[in-house]
Amino acid sequence: MKTSDIREMSVDEIGRKEEELREELFNLRFQHGIGQLENPQRLRQAKRDVARVKTILRERADMDFDV
Repeated sequence: MKTSDIREMSVDEIGRKEEELREELFNLRFQHGIGQLENPQRLRQAKRDVARVKTILRERADMDFDV
């Protein structure tokens, strides 16, 4: 997921996206734990996507606080 795509979303949409990504990350970790993860790179990508979403949410919270 690109940062520019996330920045175009509303705060509510970003929140829903974060929930989806966290659920996906949980499922990937579970698959990794039981040895059924087909693409280990997807685990790394999911972690980074969650971090991107959280960073943008934090930036927006800081902007609202400054105004």
